[in-house]
Amino acid sequence: MRRPTDSSDRPSRLSIFLRRQKRLLRPLLLVLLLLGLGVGCVTAFRHFGSDPRFAPLRGRIINMLPLRITEIDVTGCVLTSEPSLQQALGVRTGDFILGFSVAAARERIDALPFVDHSVVERHLPGTIIIHLFERRPFAVWQNHGHFMLIDREGNQVRDQGMTGKDAEAFMQLPLVVGPDANTAAAALIDELSAQPEVRSHVVAASRVGQRRWNLTLRNGTTVLLPEGQEVAALKRLAQLQENIKILDRPVIAIDMRLPDRLIVREAPPAPNDNTDRDKGDTPPQADPTGDQDTSAPWLSSPQTGPRRRRA
Repeated sequence: MRRPTDSSDRPSRLSIFLRRQKRLLRPLLLVLLLLGLGVGCVTAFRHFGSDPRFAPLRGRIINMLPLRITEIDVTGCVLTSEPSLQQALGVRTGDFILGFSVAAARERIDALPFVDHSVVERHLPGTIIIHLFERRPFAVWQNHGHFMLIDREGNQVRDQGMTGKDAEAFMQLPLVVGPDANTAAAALIDELSAQPEVRSHVVAASRVGQRRWNLTLRNGTTVLLPEGQEVAALKRLAQLQENIKILDRPVIAIDMRLPDRLIVREAPPAPNDNTDRDKGDTPPQADPTGDQDTSAPWLSSPQTGPRRRRA
């Protein structure tokens, strides 16, 4: 017959579990201890690193550690120079991978010209990955005499004074002029890109009254586009260029603001020109749309093209 046992003498479930897991607890405690020592060492290195008195000691200790940067992988780098990116990162291959701040490196990289934002990752044992998201220049905006690079949305693209090859490349960007030309530029440039023969002659686009555009051609001619009808006007201009090479002619202005006619303003005759003008020439006309520019005779014609002046 079994004698009843006292419950107070029975071992608890916790003690039984600890006895069974005793062999596993010792290695686990050792790993936790080493991890704590590692974190403490890194913290101490960062703290002592700011004190120049401990710099030699810190350098010798770091040289003894095995975690080294073996690879720096960069993606999305098109406009950002490699030396500036290296300087902003703050480390290079061979350095201790735990000896730099990822957040501080990302902040320095984000401050670089053309960088919108970046992602910096540290992959142990020795890889650093950098993803750059650059703000690509779309055009050059001139406003109140100041020039700045802008992206497609019209936001300023930061630069720190480019020289050499980069400066020459950005000289090929479209130039837009006017108070709100930066935000309206994308639509016009896209429409010009659809008419490459016209765009090849355009060197600048000026915003007039924050409602329409004037195009300046390479030969100095000004093309006055209608408000809200840029697509149709540019198609018509491309057709005229194909038929009669109107963009290559030495005229002062091509006015396309009237839907049913084209008005071409010629240059005034030279001062020593004594040839009498034809009395049948078209006299100066008042501008029906408000732009005051009637300093020279106007020639008007239907949509088929401008009428030549008679000798």
